Amino acid sequence: MLTAAEAAFVDLGVQAPVRTTAERAGVGVGTVYRRFPTRADLVGAVHLHQVQECTALAAALREQPIPALEALERWMAAYVDFLVTKHGLSEALLSQDPSPANLHALGLDELVPTCSSLLVASQDAGEVDPQVGAFPLLRAVGSPSVPGPGHGKDEARQMVARLLTGCRTRCAHLPHRE
Repeated sequence: MLTAAEAAFVDLGVQAPVRTTAERAGVGVGTVYRRFPTRADLVGAVHLHQVQECTALAAALREQPIPALEALERWMAAYVDFLVTKHGLSEALLSQDPSPANLHALGLDELVPTCSSLLVASQDAGEVDPQVGAFPLLRAVGSPSVPGPGHGKDEARQMVARLLTGCRTRCAHLPHRE
């Protein structure tokens, strides 16, 4: 059900009808409501599931024999995918319902240290400017990841790749300007 809800959120935003999630999951609407009595419960479950997936991915990438910068780039691409599913969540965060704001805070509590672990490894390897911080980087990735007309996941990933290029340390092969 969480995968179906995530797909519905990507296509229709977090206000997607529960029946859409039920249809995509191959279950009845009652089954969704028994598991998630309110929309906030469903949104929260999807959000927390995705945060856990992002955290697990970072751990898996750190274990792979790949350059630290490549691990950071792969994780940031997954983070963009995570953000794209939050279409419409910003409106919910501004509403009177405190649940989405709490979700946002809980997500940051997990994602900032997760990003930091990959970022610090890239900085220790001399690949990323040591002045780049995890929280500012995550915030900078947020805006390009908001889908809109003519701007979806692919465009967001391209912009984030450019952003990460700007975070790199001065490459030895680039000419030095006096």
